[in-house]
Amino acid sequence: MNTMKITRIYVDTSVIGGCCDFEFKEWSVGLLSDFRRGVFSLVLSSLTDAEIRDAPDEVKKVYKKFRVCEHEFLDLDAESIELADTYIDRDVLSLNYMDDARHIAMATVADVDILVSWNFRHIVHFDKIRLWDEIHVHALRQCGTTSPMTSSVTSTFKCRIKAR
Repeated sequence: MNTMKITRIYVDTSVIGGCCDFEFKEWSVGLLSDFRRGVFSLVLSSLTDAEIRDAPDEVKKVYKKFRVCEHEFLDLDAESIELADTYIDRDVLSLNYMDDARHIAMATVADVDILVSWNFRHIVHFDKIRLWDEIHVHALRQCGTTSPMTSSVTSTFKCRIKAR
């Protein structure tokens, strides 16, 4: 019996939109293919649902393909809101980027293995990851934050996440 745990990956909206962007398409579509084949377990959220409502029709169509592959769906809960507020209070992100903070918080609270994003300014940014690490001082496990371009889970940036 194979007891190997499948890697749970939370994708934010940028990865879905990346399927329609020449610069990011190869890797975003490749990740979608991996979800379809069961290589990874896809985690989506109510926040992604809300962001997709304002997206172009082409992105909405791609999102439907991701939803078919979804293994887990997260709702924004009080614990995630509190953690996102902590990121803002500690100036990791400004209030203008609350949705980015909430994506990170939801993935953290859900204890996903990796959060994947094309957002290099606020999410896949080494200095930001280091600051989140400082907030998660009682870490018991690691969660990687990376872009879909990263070829290996083991080569991702690692951030320590407080087990909840």
